[in-house]
Amino acid sequence: MRLTTLATVSCLAVLAAGCVNPKQQANMVAALNDAANEVSDLRGDVSSLQIQVDSLQQVVAKQDTTIKRIAAYVNMPLVQ
Repeated sequence: MRLTTLATVSCLAVLAAGCVNPKQQANMVAALNDAANEVSDLRGDVSSLQIQVDSLQQVVAKQDTTIKRIAAYVNMPLVQ
């Protein structure tokens, strides 16, 4: 008895889930596509920012080297 009740409820749940308004489905698909486009744009932005950070790290490394060379030339100790 309990098994048939469970099976009946499960079948009704599956049937109810299949009856979705097509307009709601279209809106959901459009929203998911918009979200996917935004995520793609964010990935591009993150990639661009990573390139800028890498470039700035190279500039800082060059400046650090230059400062160390100047300090060594004038016999000035560097505090780190």
